[in-house]
Amino acid sequence: MTAIAPHISAFLLERLPVERRASPHTQDSYSYAFQLLFQFTSERLTIPPSALHVEQIDAPLVLDFLNHLERDRGNGASTRNVRLAAIKSFFRFIEYRVPSALEQVRRILAIPPKKTEERLVGHLTVPEMKAVVAAPDPATRDGIRDRAMIHMAFSAGLRVSELVGLRLNDVALDGTPTILVRGKGRRERALPLTHEGAHALRAWMSVRGHASVPELFLNARGNHLTRAGFEYVLRKHVTPAAERCPSLRKKRVSPHVLRHTCAMITLQATHDIRKVSLWLGHASVTTTEIYTRADPTMKLEALSAVTPLTLRRGSFRPPDKLVALLKQASLCKAAAPQMPTRAEAGTSHSAL
Repeated sequence: MTAIAPHISAFLLERLPVERRASPHTQDSYSYAFQLLFQFTSERLTIPPSALHVEQIDAPLVLDFLNHLERDRGNGASTRNVRLAAIKSFFRFIEYRVPSALEQVRRILAIPPKKTEERLVGHLTVPEMKAVVAAPDPATRDGIRDRAMIHMAFSAGLRVSELVGLRLNDVALDGTPTILVRGKGRRERALPLTHEGAHALRAWMSVRGHASVPELFLNARGNHLTRAGFEYVLRKHVTPAAERCPSLRKKRVSPHVLRHTCAMITLQATHDIRKVSLWLGHASVTTTEIYTRADPTMKLEALSAVTPLTLRRGSFRPPDKLVALLKQASLCKAAAPQMPTRAEAGTSHSAL
């Protein structure tokens, strides 16, 4: 039996941050996945998590754990697949360290992800987006910061991790204003700023002051803003924005919805999915295709290019009410049982 504790420690402390250079968000997600897995296994086998062995985490137990996530914790298929991805990544690491568990590892890696629903991406209209950007008070320091953050998240289509990870030296406002964005997969991209975005950043940098952290956006204590901090800021400003634009009350506005809104507006303006993919920093254009399904203008162009079928014109005339009543009466008469005539009735009596 092989204790699992040394291997999971090496995976979380060495494999992910050093060898794979995974982002802090990925590290936190994987760590939480194993916290849930070990808690479930501990209760199932009635042993403490520190006493678990590699051989005890087999394919049937992993399947039971995934079903537990959906049945007992109410997680969706996407969350289930994220937890499964973390488990598979760990067991790919294990197969080189514990060769005796090779067959067990192969069975776990063979567990397929669950099919998820491909819904249309949620996004805001231009009036809704204007209401959200205009919600912060530009007369206060926090309002200046919030307006700059919301404007950057929308106009640059930034992921929330990219937004809070922006540093002072990533911003160049001389000449053509640009920002350097460090995206997923350690891919960098340079994005030009709009006039309004550059103006919002200049306003924030003029009141930011000195801080001990290099990040561009700071919280109230002078530290770098977190993902949860920006989510809170956005929710705070969506409420007054919904008073000006009531349609916002029916929508869920999250940081990623701002990114989707940027993608949809860019696609409608350029009609080029490659430019949208380049702007958002996608590794493949295939990822960007979700926006073509949500954009009705793409379908309208296809509809206008198709030659419609030629049909013979005609006019519909509703049936005359009197004729319809007579037809119904004749049908009822045909369906009713026929009564014998008087002559037939007399013949029947004489025969008796």
